[in-house]
Amino acid sequence: MIELPVISEEATRRKKPDWLRVKLPVGKEYAKVRKLVDEHKLHTICESGNCPNMGECWGAGTATFMILGNVCTRSCSFCAVATGRPPEYDTDEPRRVAEAIKLMGVKHAVLTSVNRDELKDKGAEIWYQTVIQTKELSPETTIETLIPDVKSNWDALYRMISAGQEVVSHNMETVESLYRRVRPQAKYARSLEQTKLTKEYGKRTKTGIMLGLGEKKEEVFKAMDDLAEHGCDILTLGQYLQPTKMHIEVAEFIHPDLFAEYREEGLARGLKYVESGPLVRSSYHAERHVNV
Repeated sequence: MIELPVISEEATRRKKPDWLRVKLPVGKEYAKVRKLVDEHKLHTICESGNCPNMGECWGAGTATFMILGNVCTRSCSFCAVATGRPPEYDTDEPRRVAEAIKLMGVKHAVLTSVNRDELKDKGAEIWYQTVIQTKELSPETTIETLIPDVKSNWDALYRMISAGQEVVSHNMETVESLYRRVRPQAKYARSLEQTKLTKEYGKRTKTGIMLGLGEKKEEVFKAMDDLAEHGCDILTLGQYLQPTKMHIEVAEFIHPDLFAEYREEGLARGLKYVESGPLVRSSYHAERHVNV
């Protein structure tokens, strides 16, 4: 049996440190993006994932779109996205997303999705069509796709990543020892293999890991080594924040100095680019990751 960290009642009552304070989303550009998302009936991980950077990113006129609905077939203990059997499969979604991206005039778009394990192709065709149609309407727009675990359905993976996106991301989320608790329906080795195959296909690869779940420094370093060995180019590291009382508790608030140390370690261990900080999320500063 895997030994998991014991979280004290004191930890659950612990107040967030000053470095985790964020501004409320306001401003003209934020209102514009809000209006477009609502009008086109789009899902964004910014909202569904309670991202702390929504104000900053939307204020700059950008957003991360979540395709294939907003109900996930997985039940990860860290995630604020609703879990269940998705009621929808909207074949018109690629057109609506592509049109919204054009209307917003974004230079770099990030696409992500829930897991659709009930679909034979894991949603690969919707992924493919969304990227293709976005490129058709906005040929100058670069795209990052943050794709789910395809459960070793490599045909689905290749369809997802063959549409011309510049960056393909797949999040590891945590260190190997915490997978059973944090990602019970995923496998550490399988996610590494997915990154390796994506790199071998010729794509720029990226992943993200949350800190503050009880991981040890040595485990973070091992994850970095594993990622570098499997062809990962870009790593994002951010503080885990508990979305509701029903989700896994925060074990520790990681100090910014340690995030800085992790950044230097990641680069020293062979990763090409490391975005590391308390408020960093997968698509934070994603436009910088296109040319690394």
